Amino acid sequence: MDNKKTGYLLLGVAVVIVIIIYMFNSALHDIVNASCSSAGHGDSCPMYDTVTKQTNFSVVIVGLIILIAAFLISSKPQKEIIFKTKTVHKRKSQKKYNTKDLRPDEKKIFEIIKEQKTIFQADLIEKTNIGKVKMSRILEKLEGKGFIEKKRRGMTNVVVLVE
Repeated sequence: MDNKKTGYLLLGVAVVIVIIIYMFNSALHDIVNASCSSAGHGDSCPMYDTVTKQTNFSVVIVGLIILIAAFLISSKPQKEIIFKTKTVHKRKSQKKYNTKDLRPDEKKIFEIIKEQKTIFQADLIEKTNIGKVKMSRILEKLEGKGFIEKKRRGMTNVVVLVE
């Protein structure tokens, strides 16, 4: 949300709070007047002091909200930062992978990785219907041979082809 919109929203909230304070203060004065006059205290009733403190505290809070709203409304909008990057075209690597000593399921997984270049381990499991433990062992073997690299991303791994 834009700062100005947030500021105007806070200003609206402050107005609503002022109305609520006024209504609450009016009802509280009626209650205090009834209580103090029946007790015979008159103007020296200690409850008037409490009502005044509560009202002042509420006004200070509303004042702070209005100051924050004014700051947000008067602040300059943030500029969008655009990073320009140079496009570097890499030549496709002609790395040869010696897959002779790989088992069929290992070759199948390696071919998927080779095709995708980068893939989540969970997607590999889904595509091949191989269990998590077996998949981890196969990927460790492929990583040990220098074919792939596993990188931790949150709760899963990203498998990247080493080129």
